[in-house]
Amino acid sequence: MASNREFEEQRSRLWDISYRVTGSVADADDALQEAWLRWERLPDGSVDDAGAFLRTVVTRICFDMMSSARARREIYAGPWLPEPLVTEGGPEDRATLDDTVSVAMLAVLQRLTPAERTAFILHDVFAVPFVEIAETVGRTPAGVRQLASRARRRIREEAPSRSTDRSEHQGAVEAFLAASTGGDFTRLLKILDPDVVWRSDGGGLVTAARVPVVGHEKTAYFVQQVMQWIDLSTARILRREVNGAPGLVLIDRTGLTIVLAFTVHDGFITEIDAVVNPEKLRHLHM
Repeated sequence: MASNREFEEQRSRLWDISYRVTGSVADADDALQEAWLRWERLPDGSVDDAGAFLRTVVTRICFDMMSSARARREIYAGPWLPEPLVTEGGPEDRATLDDTVSVAMLAVLQRLTPAERTAFILHDVFAVPFVEIAETVGRTPAGVRQLASRARRRIREEAPSRSTDRSEHQGAVEAFLAASTGGDFTRLLKILDPDVVWRSDGGGLVTAARVPVVGHEKTAYFVQQVMQWIDLSTARILRREVNGAPGLVLIDRTGLTIVLAFTVHDGFITEIDAVVNPEKLRHLHM
């Protein structure tokens, strides 16, 4: 059997790749489990480069997953957002945010073709050589280079501008929380960018906006409705890291959970992504 130690040394990196490619915690977990099952069947010492071998295996597994996932998303009810990563505390020694795992960026990545997304993530995020990626996606190295270039161009066009300064992001989220829970409409307008976008992912399972809410006045009004809807007198509002950046988790007395991820630029909130779909929150232990 292949070495368990070698697999464990790669586990974190493999999961990070899988999550970025699929946008799903459950799929990333399943991809790693399947990769492990294939790995343990190999004779010990039969693979020269465990990292390259396992990257190829897990990426191909994700490729198979994406075919069915893409079909499901074509009939998805309302905006599709990735399953959020929620943790209690942020890295105190890190002053900047990782844009590649933000909810807004992952949503843009999911609009690319599976091959484009894989080429971009493996090369631009994880510095995997084009030759290795070519073997994974069944293209030539030159073809993979073109895939990554197309992905890069679309990301520049579609991904929102975002501050990487943690303190700036945190300040905007705190201002949003104070204004929204205090019912201060004017103060809420001041922290929202004039062209702010609110997206809700309820998956058709719970009440959520089926189309994005655009503009600071419409968004501020919508936020106030949400705050009234969840009953602040009994709800729990938790400050949490959401995909590596300060965010919020709202839990009302019925158990309804809303995970809020924010995009901040020049001190203003430009995007708010609200994940309400309970199927995308099953992995959370609040």
